[in-house]
Amino acid sequence: MTALLLSNVCKSFGQVQVLKDINLHVEDGEFVVFVGPSGCGKSTLLRVISGLEEATSGDIEICGTLVNDIPPAKRGIAMVFQSYALYPHLTVRDNMALALKQARMPKDDIAGRVAEASRMLSLEDYLDRRPAELSGGQRQRVAIGRAVVREPDLFLFDEPLSNLDAALRMNTRLEIARLHRQLGASMIYVTHDQVEAMTLADKIVVLRDGRVEQVGSPMEIYNNPANRFVAEFIGSPSMNFVPAEQLGGAPGKHIGIRPEYARITDNGRLPGTVIHVEKLGGDTNILIDLGGGLSFTSREFGQYDIAIGDRVAIDFDDSKCLTFDSDGQRV
Repeated sequence: MTALLLSNVCKSFGQVQVLKDINLHVEDGEFVVFVGPSGCGKSTLLRVISGLEEATSGDIEICGTLVNDIPPAKRGIAMVFQSYALYPHLTVRDNMALALKQARMPKDDIAGRVAEASRMLSLEDYLDRRPAELSGGQRQRVAIGRAVVREPDLFLFDEPLSNLDAALRMNTRLEIARLHRQLGASMIYVTHDQVEAMTLADKIVVLRDGRVEQVGSPMEIYNNPANRFVAEFIGSPSMNFVPAEQLGGAPGKHIGIRPEYARITDNGRLPGTVIHVEKLGGDTNILIDLGGGLSFTSREFGQYDIAIGDRVAIDFDDSKCLTFDSDGQRV
């Protein structure tokens, strides 16, 4: 079954067109991540899917039902926001159960759903606490649990980890991935963090200026970016770009080289000067000034002894290179 189908969806605020002819097909059980820079339209697209914003044109189908004119509460969705939006005077148990009580579900059914969601999210010991007595990670798990108990057709996550520190982000990311495997549910997740996109997604949707630039699996996007924007946005450190003529190629084209495919050698084709070194323990990022306003990042695995000001040369495996034309499109 198709969990979500978007057909030529557009959204404008006055004269400003925010979403431009979005077409997307999400299969049942898929984990789809919308990723892109700030202002690209990813959160607006999520709000249009949820019904919190009305599409200017186009169709939205959830599980085969056209929902353009259906209010958010009846679309079969559950949404988790960046802010936890928990009621401070209610316990964890009551926060998770509130929507089910409002729907007049039998008490035994509510208790069963809350117990199961609490088990999945390791919240059994916190059910009688209030939000003020919880850490940020625990509050976010409660917000996720509140969505889980509704057993929706489609989960929508809007940058849910943005308020957490690095360690909690990783732990909660693992919990969301485990929850997806357990539920087998369809999930759409908005983030600007490419690590979240690469590690969570079955399918990534890369957005820029309200348009879909590319759709594919994480490794397909990483290894075969459709254009220079996608190549630069996905991957950290970002892909290097060198004019083709500097490497003996045709003018007007650029060669893209991932930092991990470059290596520092005595007789490399690209000589330069080290201007910055990031020693990360497991690997070392070395930023090199090639002259003429060009810089190049080499990612050396392990601990690499090099100093700012050292003269070095870069080489790379030609089979790992990508070529882009002057408009940024793959050649």
